[in-house]
Amino acid sequence: MTTKAVTCAPELSPLAEIGTDIAKAVSLLEKGQLVAIPTETVYGLAGNALNEHAVATIFQVKNRPTFDPLIVHLSDKDQLAVYATEIPPKAERLMDRFWPGPLTLLLPKKSIIPDLVTSGLERAGFRCPNHTLAHQLLSRLNFPLAAPSANPFGYISPTEAIHVENQLGDRIDYILDGGPCTVGVESTIIGFESGEPIVYRLGGISLEEIESVIGNIKIGSSTSKPAAPGQLESHYAPKKKMILGDVRALMQQTKNQSYGILSFDTDYRASVQRILSPSGDTTEAARNLFRYMRELDSESVSVIFCEKVPDEGLGRAINDRLKRACA
Repeated sequence: MTTKAVTCAPELSPLAEIGTDIAKAVSLLEKGQLVAIPTETVYGLAGNALNEHAVATIFQVKNRPTFDPLIVHLSDKDQLAVYATEIPPKAERLMDRFWPGPLTLLLPKKSIIPDLVTSGLERAGFRCPNHTLAHQLLSRLNFPLAAPSANPFGYISPTEAIHVENQLGDRIDYILDGGPCTVGVESTIIGFESGEPIVYRLGGISLEEIESVIGNIKIGSSTSKPAAPGQLESHYAPKKKMILGDVRALMQQTKNQSYGILSFDTDYRASVQRILSPSGDTTEAARNLFRYMRELDSESVSVIFCEKVPDEGLGRAINDRLKRACA
């Protein structure tokens, strides 16, 4: 009698549940587990910011280097005094104008915030998201949430619940579904040096809006030793090669190579193309940016050509993301 060897397929981890059950999200977070949460900018991978084990798990699940700090999410601006030692007058003015909203303030932290959250730095990034479900969740917790984007480190940020499930669904238990993100790029990060504000990351609030409140502001640069999230030179990148430049010239130079195009408002008549905003609106373009990058990354092309958008409004943040994606 001959016997055949039976090969068993490896057991796959179940994918995270997607839903709108805030009570379930609260329960998981209180147990030190992670939950993906919606915000107006992108979906975040959230854990108890005061629980070192939960914070360490965020780094592990994302495969994020511990030298890249996280942002602390609060339910309202009144909580900030509990966790920050100093709030400059210009920070107060920015909070009054933009909180809740896509603004992160980099401020000296109290010792209650673990050093792991800030990568050993003395300042922490604080934000109050402008999303109904996120606000309801934060209001029911007695701790703030550390929540970087809910994607593997360096890849395109998620702007829908399904993006999170496709990338991290086998590593977390629950995804709180708040629908598509309305802003689509991460928050603007502002810190203070000798009392003067500086932008550490361009994001969902334009420089024009910021300067209308606090006057002229400096812009920081990319670095391999970030003082805030989103400062690394290479980030937000698809798996496919992405080239930033004159799209029409790149098309003409390309031979025997399939390509996709990510344009601002121009139809290049390519077979694989996404137009960020046919009407030329940088706010609409920001909302579509990461979703279209994902779609092009899933197409049968070997390279993605993209172009800069007008360097005004949210266009600066879009150009920043494109530059890092192509680095």
